[in-house]
Amino acid sequence: MNKDAKNISKIAAWFKAMRLRTLPLSFSVILMGNALAYAFGDSYLMSSSYQQSNWNIFYLTLLTTLFLQILSNFANDYGDAQKGADDSGRIGPERAIQSGALSKQEMLVGIVVMALLSLISGIYLLLYSFDFQIHWIFFVFLIVGLGAIAAAIKYTVGKRAYGYSGLGDVFVFIFFGLVGVIGSFYLQSHRIDWILLFPAITMGCFSVAVLNLNNMRDRENDQKVGKSTLAVLLGFEGSKIYHFILFLLAYLAFPVPVLGSIEFDQWLIVVALLPIFIFHVFHITKVFSVEDPADYDPELKKIALSTFAFALICFLIVILA
Repeated sequence: MNKDAKNISKIAAWFKAMRLRTLPLSFSVILMGNALAYAFGDSYLMSSSYQQSNWNIFYLTLLTTLFLQILSNFANDYGDAQKGADDSGRIGPERAIQSGALSKQEMLVGIVVMALLSLISGIYLLLYSFDFQIHWIFFVFLIVGLGAIAAAIKYTVGKRAYGYSGLGDVFVFIFFGLVGVIGSFYLQSHRIDWILLFPAITMGCFSVAVLNLNNMRDRENDQKVGKSTLAVLLGFEGSKIYHFILFLLAYLAFPVPVLGSIEFDQWLIVVALLPIFIFHVFHITKVFSVEDPADYDPELKKIALSTFAFALICFLIVILA
């Protein structure tokens, strides 16, 4: 293989390691948070006086989320390879280190680079959102941002990786639900409301459902290598019930802001989201009927994309309706 071919192969390996197919899920919470900010009616994306700056906040939030998600994917690849979880028994897509496309040292460099990009982008986002004025709330968000970077890395990296102790679901719910929705809402509106908790719960449950499918798929191999995910702790049938509970909570929580004080177009959003609800019902029946864990892999992609569609529909309705 000549030098140019090797370089192309290496670039392709980095893009594969980024696992760009996971990005729609991480963007979902940003879309929901921004949809809620607009629905509250404060001068926001479509306001003539704030239009440019607030769209820039939206783009910067997406960029920071992109860097954090890629950081998480790199750290996942590195941590699982380090602990031997990415062996021949793993069902999911082949990882970069596992395949030999990238070395552990190269991936470690990638982790450092993405952590720095996440930090730089996050700090600039905060400065822009707060009109380049530093006060106590800036430092609160900075701490949360540093926590997000640490959480992205510590999921599988290190001796006390929380993904190996059944805590992955908790951290995904916090950062892909509560922090993602409420945080992106605050960066736009500089206010907060208790009712935001409910759509944040919905997005958090959907995100955890994707992780649960991933863990159900890899449950047997994870158990062999000592990776104690919640799917391992609950067992095959228990994980199915847990999966159902996640969707039940998601759909119980979401109607609260829709029917409450947030000014969604109620009938329009119910009709628009009905196909996704029906799809999720069929998905649950599929989850309970599966006997071969490998059959969960296509379902994982479907739920990630349907979660993105759920958030995108909400965003488009409140912006365009």
